[in-house]
Amino acid sequence: VSNMSSSRALRDITLKWGGKWYHSPVGEVNVVEAMKRVDAVIGGEGNGGVIYPPLHYGRDALVGIALFLTLLAKKRIKCSELRKTYPDYVISKNRVDIDEGSDPERIIAAIEKSLGNEITDRRDGILVENEQGWVQVRKSNTESILRIYSEGRSEEEANLLAERIIKIVKKVTSGQK
Repeated sequence: VSNMSSSRALRDITLKWGGKWYHSPVGEVNVVEAMKRVDAVIGGEGNGGVIYPPLHYGRDALVGIALFLTLLAKKRIKCSELRKTYPDYVISKNRVDIDEGSDPERIIAAIEKSLGNEITDRRDGILVENEQGWVQVRKSNTESILRIYSEGRSEEEANLLAERIIKIVKKVTSGQK
């Protein structure tokens, strides 16, 4: 289980090895809930917080490091060699400041209206997935911003996915003034 803002590479690798992959809304509590529901063997978020149930249901970067080093030792390969076996994706992390008094839910509703049936998930903001990659828009729970994360096979693809959403946000917010 990984959150919706984590790399598609996690899905690809899991499926390649015959596993089942699930994604959850952002946040450790959401990942852990999903892991328990599907009896996942591992989970985490894109920030490096690995959750490994045999030890405990909490993010633990040191567990991630230990698992990674164990894999390198067992395969007797360098980190760079292992990396070559993984799919290449680029994540673009963007944010749009929201003016004081602006309603982020109204902005997200306008994005929803604009994207229509392109939206594949609404559990945590808006997620649009396609062959080129994905883009997620979600309001921050800690700041007056919208987070717009996207991923593609190249930096250009990832940025194009994000720029499309940023244009919609700017159009909506310019009409609020």
